[in-house]
Amino acid sequence: MVQAQPLKRVKIVKKHRNKFRRFQSDRFMRVPESWRAPRGIDGRLRRRFRGTIPQPKIGFGSNKKTRHTLPNGFKKFIVSNVKDLELLLMHNRKYCAEIAHNVSAPD
Repeated sequence: MVQAQPLKRVKIVKKHRNKFRRFQSDRFMRVPESWRAPRGIDGRLRRRFRGTIPQPKIGFGSNKKTRHTLPNGFKKFIVSNVKDLELLLMHNRKYCAEIAHNVSAPD
């Protein structure tokens, strides 16, 4: 069986490879690693002093043409019924199907 190929294959460029870690998440167990913006009135990270950890900025955004694209070149489309699957037949060179979590096997 031949695997479907995407219509156009644009190289995906990631401008920032590693995840942005939350400030002081390495010092305290109570602070999780997932990024949150610093909001302290005197915080040196919010004021962007030299020597602080990198923060997400608008310049790290993805290319609009490759945003939400999977490594296989397709974009994800969540299928929850047969009607969605028929819709996907028209766009099978751009989108690939992902079965929704609430879809069950027929009895």
